[in-house]
Amino acid sequence: MNRHQTSPYTEDLRLAHMIADSVDAQTMARFSAMDFEVETKPDLSPVTEADRQAEDLIRGQLSRARGRDAVHGEEFGSSGSGPRRWVIDPIDGTKNFVRGVPVWATLIALVDHGEPVMGVVSAPALGRRWWAARDGGAYTGRSLASARPLEVSKVSALSDASFSYSSLTGWRAAGRSQNFLELTETVWRTRAFGDFWSYCLLAEGAVDVAAEPELELHDMAALVPIVTEAGGQFTSLDDEPGCSGGNALATNGRLHEAALAALAPDDPTPWAGPSEAAPSASVEEPAQHEAGRTGLGRS
Repeated sequence: MNRHQTSPYTEDLRLAHMIADSVDAQTMARFSAMDFEVETKPDLSPVTEADRQAEDLIRGQLSRARGRDAVHGEEFGSSGSGPRRWVIDPIDGTKNFVRGVPVWATLIALVDHGEPVMGVVSAPALGRRWWAARDGGAYTGRSLASARPLEVSKVSALSDASFSYSSLTGWRAAGRSQNFLELTETVWRTRAFGDFWSYCLLAEGAVDVAAEPELELHDMAALVPIVTEAGGQFTSLDDEPGCSGGNALATNGRLHEAALAALAPDDPTPWAGPSEAAPSASVEEPAQHEAGRTGLGRS
């Protein structure tokens, strides 16, 4: 554990662990009881009383310990100002939480001058925690005192890679659905571990590529230092570093350029352009008309 001492964010990391201990006790009590009220956000994702209570608890502890820092959370937005900003996702994987699936976690990150420099992901129902601070390495375990270092895999070909994602939705809206599906057929193995777990497994070396087409800052900020300190690479699908692109591609580094190319925007269909409309009906060319109609049906 000596590597933690080399990070300028060691004390922030220790604080994040203390906060995670408190919020784990609260969220696990609600998860075990399953007595919460489920509502629906405007984006149709479920939000529970447990989400808000967890974020309230985190904000309260940060207010006492880091009162000068700004805070951004999924449930209550942004408060404060300054170069240091704590980013909170009180329950990442809320849909799992409300259905009794144990794959959910609290994400706590510190962003300094726009760059994620510290992250803690705590998944109490799995009995796991992952964390990292800049220049301090990435680790997993139950606590700071009981941990093992993380290191990404050394897989160097997409055909040998394990690829994880959250769902099939969103890729069509992002204009990358054809290339996404082609990548799933190219790699050795696909699994939808989903949410935080895809990226934490990547940091462990169990997954080689993870990607999602639609994400928010609170979904990603804690994951960036964990992946990068484990030796991996974390960018947007357009190769923007960090978590500012609205989507994510994380790899072991060796596969990053190949994965970026594989998940590039789809080529437009030949009939989609304004100057290349589908063939019109004609008595003289029934076979060509039928081919055009069939092609449109496949889109």
